[in-house]
Amino acid sequence: MKTLSVALIILFSTAIINAQNKNNSVITQTLHVKGNCGQCKERIESAVDVKGVKYAEWNKKTQILTITYKPSIISIDEIKNKILKVGHDVDSLQADEKAYQKLPDCCKFRDVKPH
Repeated sequence: MKTLSVALIILFSTAIINAQNKNNSVITQTLHVKGNCGQCKERIESAVDVKGVKYAEWNKKTQILTITYKPSIISIDEIKNKILKVGHDVDSLQADEKAYQKLPDCCKFRDVKPH
């Protein structure tokens, strides 16, 4: 009987740990985000500095945002929308023209080449 009890405890403990790991899992993904300069980098990274995002770094040269996040807290679509709202295009999605026009002149990547 003791052996059965111990086996059941181990079985339930393993199930609980696996469920917790699934809920706490993180995903690292890359997104193509248009921008020009250090101000863009700061704006893009700040836009995704939210609950559920563990790491975000935008590379000016490659135009790639590497992001690590918890999908149980925030979705990749929510992350993309946060970037679009600050005026930067993400992958094939284009930021709203009003948001884009609010960018400083040096950050207007559609009009100015990266510097």
